[in-house]
Amino acid sequence: MSHIDQILEKALNGERLTLEDGIELFESNEVEKIGQAANEIKKRLHPEPITTFVIGRNINYSNVCDTYCRFCAFYKKPGEEGAYVLSNEEILHKIQELVDVGGTEVLMQGGTHPNLPFDYYLNLLREIKRHFPNIHMHSFSPAEILKMKEISGLTLEETIRLLHEAGLDSLPGAGAEILDDRTRMKISKKKGSWKDWIKVMKTANKIGMTTTGTMVIGFGESMEERALHLIRIREAQDETGGFLAFIPWTFQPDNTNLKAEKVTPEEYLKTVAISRLMLDNIPNIQSSWVTMGAEVGKQSLFYGCNDFGSTMMEENVVSAAGTTHKVNTNLIIQLIRETGHIPAQRNTKYEILHIFDQDEKAEKDFIMQN
Repeated sequence: MSHIDQILEKALNGERLTLEDGIELFESNEVEKIGQAANEIKKRLHPEPITTFVIGRNINYSNVCDTYCRFCAFYKKPGEEGAYVLSNEEILHKIQELVDVGGTEVLMQGGTHPNLPFDYYLNLLREIKRHFPNIHMHSFSPAEILKMKEISGLTLEETIRLLHEAGLDSLPGAGAEILDDRTRMKISKKKGSWKDWIKVMKTANKIGMTTTGTMVIGFGESMEERALHLIRIREAQDETGGFLAFIPWTFQPDNTNLKAEKVTPEEYLKTVAISRLMLDNIPNIQSSWVTMGAEVGKQSLFYGCNDFGSTMMEENVVSAAGTTHKVNTNLIIQLIRETGHIPAQRNTKYEILHIFDQDEKAEKDFIMQN
């Protein structure tokens, strides 16, 4: 039995994989074999052949940012031509469009704006909840939260608690990139250490908010750094239990200041599978069709993913980097069916809202024509 076989058998026997196991898996080219083991683990966690998705909308409330990440094609410097902050009316209009098509989740993110007062965020959240009490605000990255903390002068816990009371329901895992400071300092010096990211998430979990974890590969990080990233997410989850899902995706180098080779579909699928094998305490692994495209998204359902993510009515950050895999709800349903799985709409808490019977379509197309 090869060493890879021994590691996979260990995972299938319910034993926790080590950092060394993770490194060896990332260094391996036995992608299909690793995928088969991950698929088996997925089926144990999710025995029903259901693949979920959420009807959500990304709203980039501002593109002003003073963090200047080398890999970002979206941000504008304060005062630069093209910089914007959406009005509350524009944001409410976008949410109304989402509600009109049965959507439930708003992923609202911007840059780290140095000139917006903390009250801006609190008042915006209150106004959104006043108009849409049932919409789930899955919004603001840890970097944005840390900027709000800096501007407000409050502690991290006070900052997050006030946001939560104003209407922030959960935190997305944006900005994790690679949770190791060697790579972080290379690609985004001003974004904070990996410990800062983890601290924001653990603090949100502590006050009762759920979170998601992410990882972006393709920055030139080592296999050890990838495995360390998964270990650090797993250790945080051991402590708080607040992470509902994990979403790996690939760096999109086009139009950015950071040149790199695009990660292959095989490397992405291997990463998805290793995530499922190592993150034994996180229930859901989400596919990333936005960066990988629909066909690879379909394959990922056999490499450990049980969720197809969001309909993404709007996605300015990734599309700014030249990735425009726009998928509407009817197509998501079709793609899931083509894999032999049953599509189901969920909410942000991964509670199923509607299972689509054979040949049943969503009532409308939920894609925005920008």
